[in-house]
Amino acid sequence: MSNFLSTVHRTHPTRAFETPPSAAPVDELVIRLLDPGPHVAALFGIVILVLLGSVLVLRNRLTDHEQTTHVSPPPEEEFVSDRERIRQLVGRNGGRMRQSEIVDAVDWSKAKVSRLLADLEEDDEITKLRLGRENLICLPGQEPAASKSDESGTD
Repeated sequence: MSNFLSTVHRTHPTRAFETPPSAAPVDELVIRLLDPGPHVAALFGIVILVLLGSVLVLRNRLTDHEQTTHVSPPPEEEFVSDRERIRQLVGRNGGRMRQSEIVDAVDWSKAKVSRLLADLEEDDEITKLRLGRENLICLPGQEPAASKSDESGTD
């Protein structure tokens, strides 16, 4: 029998840890646990990856939930029409403002601002005065004194 075991140990290196048949089954279990095969290592790696993925998913869900619960209400300016926004802007600047300053303040195109100002002037909500190559936008009653005297002389 001892020749058989020595032959097994020489020909099969994976069986080198085998115990003689007289050993207890508990010893065999301990030896198999100490010498896990490649399948056990692969399974262990997969379990670790699944756990890591689960932790990352939970973390992302918690941070997304915190971001959605702390949304502040939008400012009131978003509910104001473009025409009203221009009137408010000119009013906050003393009732007079150059058209180029309005374009810079609202971050709209020159064409859009020009169109809105033309509509406002047509409705007598503003006055556009030509100053060289620019327009001075004034709210009613805020026009410069020199422009009022010219208008009264042309009537």
